[in-house]
Amino acid sequence: MKKFLGFALILVLSIALAACGSEKDKGGSETEKESKKLVVGASNVPHAEILEEAKPLLEEKGIELEIETFQDYVLPNKALNDKELDANYFQHIPYLESQIKENGYDFVNAGGIHIEPIALYSKKYKTIDKLPDGATIILSSSVADHGRALSLLEKNGLITLKEGIDKTTATTKDIVKNEKNLKFDSEYEAALLPKIYESSEGDAVLINSNYAIDAGLNPIEDSIAIEDSESPYVNVIAVNKGDENKEAIKALVEVLHSKEIQDFILEEYEGAVVPADK
Repeated sequence: MKKFLGFALILVLSIALAACGSEKDKGGSETEKESKKLVVGASNVPHAEILEEAKPLLEEKGIELEIETFQDYVLPNKALNDKELDANYFQHIPYLESQIKENGYDFVNAGGIHIEPIALYSKKYKTIDKLPDGATIILSSSVADHGRALSLLEKNGLITLKEGIDKTTATTKDIVKNEKNLKFDSEYEAALLPKIYESSEGDAVLINSNYAIDAGLNPIEDSIAIEDSESPYVNVIAVNKGDENKEAIKALVEVLHSKEIQDFILEEYEGAVVPADK
């Protein structure tokens, strides 16, 4: 009887310990599951659309993707800095670098995903060579976009910038030749530029492709000049320093570099958005 009772006690203890281990494993799995949820901030177009396409591919890897959309270029970085986001996907490299410098953000580029060629639009003139002497060109108020815009104008023979400067940081002060006496207006936020274009204000408006597409414009067909695919303005996944090594972030970048997503970008945007793979 004593042997039986001893055996029964050992059996009960074994079951209890196994149950505790099972609960522990269950809790650990739950924690692991929570750690595989990614919250990514993005502009509506094309960033959020691309992320939506990536969702099922990430699900296959056990990662739940939550997308938060933003309408401006300031709040997504504030939210990332405040750890409200795991990553954001809306900005190109020069803008990211300027924000790090201006605000002291401890961000890094986890991977370049695509290029959105900036383009020049005009309600008044069908070709860039028809722009008159003294024409007003409207730029966004974001200084980080000015070098890009001015480089496009230079490539099309409208202006000449100082030799040897870093053209990604150029401003109107770096123009050394302006034979058409172009005037520049940069008082409007980038998101407002499609409306400025529709109102026929100014003679031509430089608009980032994400805002142009969101407003129903086709950068390839509707513009009078467009950036080529050699643009250095690659849109990236930005994260807080150190997070670029997390498996979920690596998986996100890997999926966005996949053939499925790159093919989607090419087919969906027909050259208005160009995939990048680094």
